[in-house]
Order: sequence, then C-alpha cells, then structure tokens
Amino acid sequence: MSQFKIRGGKPLKGDIVPQGAKNEALQVICATLLTPEPVTISNLPDIVDVRKLIDLLAALGVKITPHSPNEYTFQADTIDIDYLYTDDFRRRGAALRGSVMIVGPLLARFGKGYIPKPGGDKIGRRRLDTHFDGFIKLGARLRGNPGENFYGVETHSPLQGTYMLLEEASVTGTANILMAAVLARGTTTIYHAACEPYIQQLCRMLNSMGARITGIGSNLLTIEGVTSLHGTTHRCLPDMIEVGSLIGLAAITGSDITIRNAGVPYLGQIPSVFRKLGINLHIIGDDIHIPPHDHYEIDTFMDGSIMTISDAPWPGFTPDLLSIVLVTATQARGSVLIHQKMFESRLFFVDKLIDMGAQIILCDPHRATVIGLDRRQPLRPATMSSPDIRAGVSLLIAALSADGTSIIQNIEQIDRGYQNIEHRLRLLGADIERIP
Repeated sequence: MSQFKIRGGKPLKGDIVPQGAKNEALQVICATLLTPEPVTISNLPDIVDVRKLIDLLAALGVKITPHSPNEYTFQADTIDIDYLYTDDFRRRGAALRGSVMIVGPLLARFGKGYIPKPGGDKIGRRRLDTHFDGFIKLGARLRGNPGENFYGVETHSPLQGTYMLLEEASVTGTANILMAAVLARGTTTIYHAACEPYIQQLCRMLNSMGARITGIGSNLLTIEGVTSLHGTTHRCLPDMIEVGSLIGLAAITGSDITIRNAGVPYLGQIPSVFRKLGINLHIIGDDIHIPPHDHYEIDTFMDGSIMTISDAPWPGFTPDLLSIVLVTATQARGSVLIHQKMFESRLFFVDKLIDMGAQIILCDPHRATVIGLDRRQPLRPATMSSPDIRAGVSLLIAALSADGTSIIQNIEQIDRGYQNIEHRLRLLGADIERIP
C-alpha cells in the first residue's frame, strides 16, 4: 500500500478549484441505467470510487466513452442482466458502497436487481433496510440470501406507485427508491426523503430525462411514473465536502487560500459552522477566500456555555465534515463539543490526534470534546493509518499543520474520495509526496 510523507508546519498560498461532488457522481452514474439512450456526465471526480463504479457498469454491458478523466458518455442499451449472478459481480459490487444504487434502476427497467453487501468506510452500521423497504412498497419481492450477504429484489409485473414514509432520511436510500419510482405506474410519494444537493441534482437530471418529480429540495418528493426515459447531459456540482476540507486546512495551517468556483449556493450550513470556529471567510461571487489566521476563537452559546457542533439531515450540517471540524478545532482558542449522531465509530480516529498532542476527550462513540491549543504548541508529527476517507483527510490536514515529518499509511482510503490530492496541494506549496 502507498503512503504519504508530509513535512508540515508551513503555510500554503494560492487558488484551488474543488473537484466534482463524489456523492452526486455515484448517484447520477447509476441513473444512466434507466435509459438505453446516451447520457453524458461532466465534472466527475477522477477518484477510486467513481472509477470502480464505471468499471462495474462496463462489466454489466454499459457502453462507456471517456471524453476526459472527468467526462464520460454512458449508454445502457445492451445490459447483460445475467452478470448479476456471477462471482465477478459479487467481487466488484462488494468493493464499493455506492454499488447499491444500481438496484433501483435495474429493478425499474429489467424487473430485478441484486447486490452483494457493499463495502466502503468502516464507520459503523450502515443499514440497507430503507432501500429494500422502499422497493417492497413499490411491489417488488425480496430475493437472495442475507446469510451470504447477497440481497436482491424482483418483480414479474410493473412497479406500482405508492405512499411511503422512510424510516430514515437516507441519501442513498432516497436516491435508490427515487430511481425505481420514476418508471413505476402511477404516483409515488416519498416522505422523510433526504434533500441534500446531491438528491436535488439527481432529481433535476432525471427530470431532464423525462421523469416527473416535484418537491425537489424538500423532504416530500412526488413522482409521477413514466413509461421510459431518454438521454441527457448533466454536470456535477463542486464537492462541498472538499470545499469544507479546504476551509479547515487553510485555517489550521495559517494559509492564504482562495477556493474558486466553490458552488456557494449549495453549501448550506458549511460556511456558518466554520465561522462558529472563529474562521473568517470572504465570499466573493462563487469564490471563498480564507485569509491567514494567526488565531481563531470558537464561539460560545449566549450563556457562555461550550459550543456544540453536531450533524443532522440536510439542511443540517453534513456528518462528512465533522472530522474536519474536529481537527480544525484542535488549534483554535476555546473548546467545542463534537456530536456525531449518525455513525458510532467515526470519531475513533481521535486517538491519533491525541498522540500528536491534541487535547481531546472522547466522551463516548458519538461525542468528543476538543480543548483548543490556540497555537501555543504545534501538533507533533506522527506515523498513522487512514481508517476512512474523511478521517484520512483530517489526519492529512493535521500532518500539514504539524511541526515535522509525518507518515500517513493506507492512503487508498483518501484516494477513494479526493482527486489527485497530493499534486493539487503541492501547487499550494505543501511538502507532500506519495511513496509506493
């Protein structure tokens, strides 16, 4: 496995353009299975998870034409549905969590969809019940062998629109059910739907293909089923998680960074949460400028009590950035309680930050209190391993602020979500190299 060697402790400077949104990309690529006509998608991030999903679709029989590392045309007119029963499919599907979103489109168009239990980050339980409960409500029958971690749904008659209340506002669950419902007969109403910008983008893409979806941007989606969809072109948004990562990186390293074309209208609470850490953000059009910070001070509540920052379904703060907020707070002035509500083991990487000199109390699997060092002492360099995408980048940010040379192992996790990150950071002045 490869690793990063990072010589930290120096401020960075320059402009950077965020990659396309990873979470959106995985959804809209799966949506190309809904039509036999060509669909062209641009601003795709050139990352491991996206490349794995593209390879999986190619193995299914989708014709894929690359125009650049970030733009592809997909045409799903010769799908080999029998591929779903092969060992190769089980191997490829299990390597990628986003692969679960092929089930909805395949069920809608071909009457069956299967998936091995998908992989991805080890951040706690990530149930598939929401996905399959929705398919069953549309008229599908559960198939497969859960004991072997192989799941599927089938139907011998067209899916029927219905009302459903989702047990959780799952982003991938909402996307999967939505893609099944667009070709169902009648009207489907999805209440407690996720409404992240990724879902909004998927809805807009499906509507441009001929779907009839209303309520976009709310937690109540109404889908009038159609008999077929046609081709389209679509452009992914900038990745708001990378935007937040860059804000945290700029603050903790005292850097002068401008994030160009940041997709500011789609960032939701992200700028305001970083401002709660005392970080000055200057938004100019669609750009965000983070000036050098000698110090930044965490807000308190009106009564002077310690600030709490927690995740919540959109439009609340995204859980994918809590790790970044936590590491950024280690060099702030003041204290903050980080409450990770959705995943019970996403904070377990903090022991590595504690080894680097950060003052953090892990209260339980969901909560950690950070006592900021206020730059009185820099973090110490360390050798550490990346447990998941977001924790990996958080450790990378910590290493860039540390005074000395750090090693981050298992960087394949970081590659799953961040495009060519070491090259892009070197353009800002970072001393980072990839060691095979």
